[in-house]
Amino acid sequence: MQEPLVLDIREQRRKKPDWLRVKLPTGKEYLRVRNLVDEYKLHTICESGSCPNMGECWGAGTATFMILGNVCTRGCSFCAVATGRPTELDLDEPYRVAEAIRLMQVKHAVITSVNRDELKDRGAGVWAATIREIKKQAPETTMETLIPDVKSNWEALETILAERPNVVSHNMETVKRLYRTVRPQARYERSLEQIKRIKDYGLRTKTGFMVGLGETPEEVYEIMDDLVAHGCDVLTIGQYLQPTKMHLEVAEFITPELFKHYEEVGMQKGFNFVESGPLVRSSYHAERHL
Repeated sequence: MQEPLVLDIREQRRKKPDWLRVKLPTGKEYLRVRNLVDEYKLHTICESGSCPNMGECWGAGTATFMILGNVCTRGCSFCAVATGRPTELDLDEPYRVAEAIRLMQVKHAVITSVNRDELKDRGAGVWAATIREIKKQAPETTMETLIPDVKSNWEALETILAERPNVVSHNMETVKRLYRTVRPQARYERSLEQIKRIKDYGLRTKTGFMVGLGETPEEVYEIMDDLVAHGCDVLTIGQYLQPTKMHLEVAEFITPELFKHYEEVGMQKGFNFVESGPLVRSSYHAERHL
């Protein structure tokens, strides 16, 4: 079967395809969330990661909170989050995040974090405290935790898993061949092992990766097979968009038709749920993945 075509970025270097156009954030509900995030001095991946869906999600009264600060110890070449050595550890953050979720009346919360490789527990203690505090202040709220690579510190991983959030996600980000370029401080097999350990703990597993970085359809099928073999339940696939000129260039814009094809293939391979589209991000429509 002939694969749907991709659109070479070199042909439209300055102009994104129509299917990647989004509205600017506006509206009363967006402003309410904006004010709460500012008042409680919270970080969101919506802002730090330059997410194209921020207007839609915030307009619906939801946001993905980023804990452990907004400076990451990793230097991934695709990511807009600031890189460096964090200078502080905010132990009051779990309470503020939980209170904001309660005030926002969030039905399904997504929590993520930067990498904190300089910490012995990789930040697992703050992760566990945040999950406990959300359950305490907003017991009706379901929760997805999008956790970073713990660098094989499986004791730290278990500290997080012991709090039993509804969904535990860890993003692969790209296909195996591109790891050294896209995630130079990560390891493909290590991330797969982390997903397997989450599944073995009895929790719902989820991951996401980007396309448009130069991968082939065959490599997309390969990572799907690897994920199913390691117990991944939910998969998200989205278009890579270059945050700044300092980051990796987009190799190609993937058409909606190819995204739909990947979704159908993923379901055939055995995932419980596949969210695949140009503007899909790992936390987009996360409530559906429960």
